[in-house]
Amino acid sequence: MSSVDRDADRRRLEREILEEGYQRLLARLSKRQVFLDGFASWGAVIDFMRRASSRDPAKEGVLLPIVQAHAADRDPRWRTILLVIFWPALESICRRKRHWDSDPDTLWANVVWAFLQTVCRLDPARRPDRLVQKIVNDVFHRLHDEYRSRWDRAKREVVTDPVELADHDVEDEHHAGVEALWVEQEARIAVLKAHHMAGRISDADFLLLVGTQVYGRPLSECAHESGLSYEAAKKRQQRAIRAIGGLPPNES
Repeated sequence: MSSVDRDADRRRLEREILEEGYQRLLARLSKRQVFLDGFASWGAVIDFMRRASSRDPAKEGVLLPIVQAHAADRDPRWRTILLVIFWPALESICRRKRHWDSDPDTLWANVVWAFLQTVCRLDPARRPDRLVQKIVNDVFHRLHDEYRSRWDRAKREVVTDPVELADHDVEDEHHAGVEALWVEQEARIAVLKAHHMAGRISDADFLLLVGTQVYGRPLSECAHESGLSYEAAKKRQQRAIRAIGGLPPNES
């Protein structure tokens, strides 16, 4: 996904949150939070959140009831609203850590996945203040943990048989193995991305398949971090696999 495609996705989401169903969510929230009554639409909320300083107490006053509402009912529309709010911060993380991944599309997908995990695991009852900074920090740390696991996994999968390496430089062999694994993973992600762009699978389906089928993470772990039950995630994954006619081949 180029930066142009990403901008198109952002604009699509910004239009989506202006729809009637989202407007009803805002009206419902405004009845409980008087401060929110001053916003005519989610567009106005987004404008305010992007203008204000990250340490502005009023910004926390907007974010907390949204996070609390999501924790209460797990409506995926809250996650969409939060994704739009934090979009500039997530793009900033991508720019700062672009050296972590040779494929900017994969990096962006991992940043979004880390964000969704963070939002789904956030407990506003335990941490009701400084939410903006906490969410950004948690996304960064979760992203780093994901790449560290990926790097460690790549190291473990490199063949280091003494006979095979007798006439080779060990360091060169290691880097070659790591590079081969990355190339394979990126190829599989590219196939899934093509299905996603063609509309065969949703954003959530794409991230779920990348997590479980490319990076080998347990389905139960991905389900928990996405706010889904194991059975719901299993059914979603099965539907997505059928929709794309099977998984991309594993060359290893």
